[in-house]
Amino acid sequence: MKQNKYDDEDFFRAYENMPRSVHGLTAAGEWHVLQKHVPNLKGKRVLDLGCGFGWHCRYAVGKGAAQVTGIDISNNMLEKAKTLHSNPSITYIQRPIEEAKFASNSFDVVISSLAFHYVKAYRETIQRIYQWLSNGGTLLFTVEHPIFTAREEQDWIIDEQGTRSYWPIDDYQQEGKRITSFLTKDVVKYHRTISTYTNELIRAGFVLQAIEEPKPTKEALQQSEEMKDELRRPMFLMMSAKKQEEERH
Repeated sequence: MKQNKYDDEDFFRAYENMPRSVHGLTAAGEWHVLQKHVPNLKGKRVLDLGCGFGWHCRYAVGKGAAQVTGIDISNNMLEKAKTLHSNPSITYIQRPIEEAKFASNSFDVVISSLAFHYVKAYRETIQRIYQWLSNGGTLLFTVEHPIFTAREEQDWIIDEQGTRSYWPIDDYQQEGKRITSFLTKDVVKYHRTISTYTNELIRAGFVLQAIEEPKPTKEALQQSEEMKDELRRPMFLMMSAKKQEEERH
């Protein structure tokens, strides 16, 4: 059974108050990098896997997308998305990413923000996305960086003075389930290496366009002293890949 923490009321209330939940994409630490790689969406069919509050769906419609589909496992998330970002061009579907089914050539762009590290069946998911995309279609996604997900503790080592001493890395090569804390305890994530994230795209037939490890903006660094620690290790990994154009005879 897929874990659905977002329909746990305590978890959801905590998530609802996060800056990215309240202020949207401008408060998302990786958005300034992700946005640069979003292709021209005018007239395109867009799928958002793990759409959450629907911020990327709203963005896609604002950029002229003809049709946007948002998938999320959580009823709470989708109800919020419908309240914040209702639009005739957006369809919201409650379903785990692993169970999403679409016909071949259903979408021109697939976006997923910080969701694939909750997905156990990454290889199968990437293979299905490849089939759903039109020729030349784009897959653009972010995950928590493998340096961040390697250990279940997912936290800094604090010295006796209460200072963040260093970010430890252990069990990096041991891929699989991690039981960690994010807003509440016992949150299930799946750690995989950068090479796995990359090679499964290549194996499915994708052509890599870009790999990024987003850093905080200058504005964010100026606003918070603690944010400077985000320069000491990457928290996000972004990948952009394109489905190869098939030759027509």
